Amino acid sequence: MTVSAEAYLAVVTETIDRVAASQREAVGRAADLIADAVRADGVVHAFGTGHSEALAMEIAGRAGGLVPTNRIALRDLVLLGGEPAERLGPLLERDPAVAHRLYELAPVRSTDVFVLASNSGVNGAMVEFATLVKARGHALVAITSAQHSGRMTSRHPSGRTLADLADVVLDNGAPYGDATLPLPGGGAVGAVSSITAALLAQQVTVEVVARLLAAGVRPPVYLSANIPDGDAHNAELEARYAGRIRRGS
Repeated sequence: MTVSAEAYLAVVTETIDRVAASQREAVGRAADLIADAVRADGVVHAFGTGHSEALAMEIAGRAGGLVPTNRIALRDLVLLGGEPAERLGPLLERDPAVAHRLYELAPVRSTDVFVLASNSGVNGAMVEFATLVKARGHALVAITSAQHSGRMTSRHPSGRTLADLADVVLDNGAPYGDATLPLPGGGAVGAVSSITAALLAQQVTVEVVARLLAAGVRPPVYLSANIPDGDAHNAELEARYAGRIRRGS
């Protein structure tokens, strides 16, 4: 396969089409869970580590997205939990113990729903967080790569993966290793999981809004902060969820 922008575009286009077709039903089921939570005055908590943090940003706090959304990140341990900055690092996502502190720091209520993203779905912090979410009775949507996760051994003591614990699993369609264009001598370039995860996140959001409209509920949706009256519109909606949603760094 040629290594070029055109070759990458072709792979991305094919993957998007495949994900859109294969995940249609799962997108609907995820939207059902989230719409039910929003109608019950719940908040959507989104959590991802590494590049999957982009998925949490896609869900929480952006124009056209739902206002009752909260982003959870590993750096909450430092910014909200008072731990030293040295605590953060690339291997922290493998530590199951951090999940409990992150959950404690989040402003969670019983009506809330969680969306967790992990391409591999096997790291200790994410699997433990999913385990805790389900133990506390929350609905859980997972976004992961079925192909990559299926070839990995879990790094969690239970041997389980994120997909094993979720009520709804959305497969981002990424290949094992994420990158798509093979290189001479090994390796590959051109990852796709961030693109397809964003697609799934936006599809779910649109379907949630469709369900709210069908139920006669005015969807609490953000306007861009960079248009006239955007700040005022957003502040009015955010006030309904004061103390329950965070828009930190």
